[in-house]
Amino acid sequence: MKKFGIVVLFISVSLWSCNTNKSKIDVEYSDKTTTKAVNDSQSYQHKAIEANLPTIGLLMYDGVLQSEVIAASDVFAKASEDGEHLFNVITIAENMEPVITEEGMRFLPDYTFENCPHLTALFVPSAYDMYAQVHNEEIINFIQSKHQETDYIVSNCAGAQLIGKSGIAQGTKIVTWIGGGEQLQKDYPDLKVQNDSLITFVRDGKFLSSNGNLASYISSLELVEIMTSKEHRAFVESYLYLDRLQEWNN
Repeated sequence: MKKFGIVVLFISVSLWSCNTNKSKIDVEYSDKTTTKAVNDSQSYQHKAIEANLPTIGLLMYDGVLQSEVIAASDVFAKASEDGEHLFNVITIAENMEPVITEEGMRFLPDYTFENCPHLTALFVPSAYDMYAQVHNEEIINFIQSKHQETDYIVSNCAGAQLIGKSGIAQGTKIVTWIGGGEQLQKDYPDLKVQNDSLITFVRDGKFLSSNGNLASYISSLELVEIMTSKEHRAFVESYLYLDRLQEWNN
C-alpha cells in the first residue's frame, strides 16, 4: 500500500529543513566528560539480538539529524498486530561514547563498528554539515563492509553523500535533500541522481533513498512493506497515527 499522500504533509512541514546549508544549533560535540564511563565495557551490556530475526542497523555520528534515526526505529520496532516481534533494531556508532545529534540530544549506541553484528539492512542518515563524515575513513569503511552482507541499504537526505563516497552504488538511482541533487551528481558522477524537487523516494535494487527528515518515515515504511507485507505496513501506519496527520488541518 503506497501511501504517498503522506508526502504532501511531510514536505510542507519539514523537508526544506534537511538542508546542509542551514545553521547548526550551538552544541559542543567534544564535551563528553560526564559520560565517558560508558566506554568501560564491563559497565555496559550490549543490546540483545534475537538470532532468528532480521537486524536493522541505524548508523549514528555526531551532528546526525535525530528524526532520521527515530523514523527507522519507530517503524521497525513496532510489533505485529498479533504482538510478534519482527526485527532487531540497533544503533551503531564509531565508539560507545554518546552521539550528540544536531538538535542536541544524546543517543547511546548499542554497538560499535568493530562489534556490530550481521545486518539485514543499514540506514545511513545525514547531518547539516557532512564534511567530517564524508572524510571519516572509519565510517566509509564500515558502510563498504556492511554493503557486502546486507540485503538493503537506505540513505536519507545527505546520507546519499556517504553512499557516493563509499562507491557501493555506481549506476544506481538515488535521491537526496531538496536542493542537493546537483552537487551530489557533480561530486559522484557514477550515481544516477534523481530530481529532488519532484521525487521524494526512490528504490533501485537493494538501495532505497529519500529526501530525509520526516520523509525518512517513507523510506522506512517502504522497506518494512518489502520485508513484511502491505498489511503490516498499514498496521504500523495506523499505530503511528499517520492517518491523523493526513486528515489534520487548521
